[in-house]
Amino acid sequence: MAGVEFGPKDAAVIADLLVKTGIELVEVGMVSGPGAKDADLVLATHEAVGPERSMTLVVVRDRQQVARALDEAERLGVRHIMYSIPTSEQHAQLKLGSPSAKFLHTLARSAISQAKERGFHVTFSGEDGARTPKERLVPYVAAGFEAGADRFRLAETVAYLSPWRMEEVIGNLTAIDGSEIEIHSHNMLGMAVANSLAAVRAGARWISATVGGIGERGGNAPLAELLTSLRVIHGDTRFDLTHLTELSRVALHGAGLGDAFQSGPTTPHAFAYELPGQLTHPEAYETLPAELVGNARGLRVRTRLTTALVKWALADSGVLVDLDAFTSWLTERQERDGSPLLDADAIRKAAVDFQAV
Repeated sequence: MAGVEFGPKDAAVIADLLVKTGIELVEVGMVSGPGAKDADLVLATHEAVGPERSMTLVVVRDRQQVARALDEAERLGVRHIMYSIPTSEQHAQLKLGSPSAKFLHTLARSAISQAKERGFHVTFSGEDGARTPKERLVPYVAAGFEAGADRFRLAETVAYLSPWRMEEVIGNLTAIDGSEIEIHSHNMLGMAVANSLAAVRAGARWISATVGGIGERGGNAPLAELLTSLRVIHGDTRFDLTHLTELSRVALHGAGLGDAFQSGPTTPHAFAYELPGQLTHPEAYETLPAELVGNARGLRVRTRLTTALVKWALADSGVLVDLDAFTSWLTERQERDGSPLLDADAIRKAAVDFQAV
């Protein structure tokens, strides 16, 4: 979630409580190449629960980038990886530079093969998979399993499917020979838990959830609601629910969200982003625009400042600065001041301060 950055101590406590609850894999950190910013979180989680109970997201953009990212994952002792691969034409064009299904298959096969050769357990994703047509999604998933992948994650990157449509989409994937399917839903429409349960009904074996529902675009499937639903509706008693309240308290405090996180489209953070592409191409991340519900798109960032983010924040502000020099100056100030939350207005005010330096 934009503007939310946990420290290693929080990561270790949360991971330990998740494992005590009965969660099989704790997803921690993101790696795209050398010097991963989340290295301390990954190492702290490994120390708390072990690398076999941890999974780290690895970004996929091209073969050389994947090789560098896997080098970093190996350095950190990661054993389970989750490849983030954009599958819809819109996201593939935006992030891979090509909407070609053939190129997508080639890239995924290469990434999966590289990881399996190194001994990783590999989950590969369908980023924006919920909006990817069946005739494009199913062959992609089949190709990934043929390349040796262990699991596929359908990412409902933007809340899009109804529970009955989710059953149909997941059913198409579980019909693939040798498939093992995971669902990852966002909660902008308030149906992340319902869609997760629908996916299980259709044969999915894994559900991705977050403590308190914390996440981008209205939040993710909230863990407590998900586990209590499994208990009440399915009689699933595998999980120790006594840790859930403490988990929520620790996660909300560490995220700087106070006592509660509200999901859905009307909160200040519902349309807040910290990646430049999300701000410049919002149509790729929003089923409905912020303005439709009287909300506004914005920026929330702490340490992940980039020149592109600063450029977006200063657009039409009338404040003129050297973007590279200002970004470097502001990054240093953030580190010195404890990384307070920044929005566009705060960045504009900082640019005025920079002009006076």
